[in-house]
Amino acid sequence: MSDVIFLKLGGSLITDKTGVEQVRADVLARLADEIGAVWQARLPLVLGHGSGSFGHVAGAQYGTRQGVATPAQWWGFAQVSAAAARLNRLVVEALLEANVPALTIQPSASAQCQDGTITHLASHTVQNALVAGLLPVVYGDVAFDEGRGGTIISTEEVMDYLAREIRPSWLLLAGETEGVYDEAGNLLPTITPANFEVIRPALGGSRGTDVTGGMASKVEAMLHLVQNQPSLTIRIFSGLEPGNLQHLLLNPDQPIGTVISR
Repeated sequence: MSDVIFLKLGGSLITDKTGVEQVRADVLARLADEIGAVWQARLPLVLGHGSGSFGHVAGAQYGTRQGVATPAQWWGFAQVSAAAARLNRLVVEALLEANVPALTIQPSASAQCQDGTITHLASHTVQNALVAGLLPVVYGDVAFDEGRGGTIISTEEVMDYLAREIRPSWLLLAGETEGVYDEAGNLLPTITPANFEVIRPALGGSRGTDVTGGMASKVEAMLHLVQNQPSLTIRIFSGLEPGNLQHLLLNPDQPIGTVISR
């Protein structure tokens, strides 16, 4: 399925990460409508979304990413899972309202990790959903971990694992900003392994709580992904600009935002 597009809606885009479980309902509804407007023309698509002010706040409170062992930490593990699922339900409901046949694929139902790295995830469920003409929706979630007991896996890590099996042509990352900026505040049209070390100092952290890292760690992870999958191209763009998502779903080659490639 080489024409598959992976799309991630950032947690800071669809929620207010400076608060607690505050969804940006108007932004989420518009993004769902943009997906709905091109749905029939855009099959197949895999959607992931961040946890924003839902899972990240709970994750920071209980330290779940670092490991789970005590009864109190397992309580936190369950709380993080519940918080992430609450946001996922809102995302799926918005998509269904936009006439998109969205189906939640809960990562924690099958994910296994070793010291924070995903070693197993049921990608066949996502592939079955694609074949059925559905929109599979994944998200950052908790996972059992052979080294840490339990941990948190980010949306990017989930999509990275799935990409090894499904081999998408594009990964579109919709966030709050137009793309990635250099130290002078200029938009970087392209990031590659050749220029990453030069621009790394300009990449800040995350506005609000983010237990899985800010922009620098996400860009580094995306560079690792494209190096491992030469056929994949990644684009970071603003989901706050109306029409951007719809245009890129129809034509990901449009010069919007920042491209990450080999």
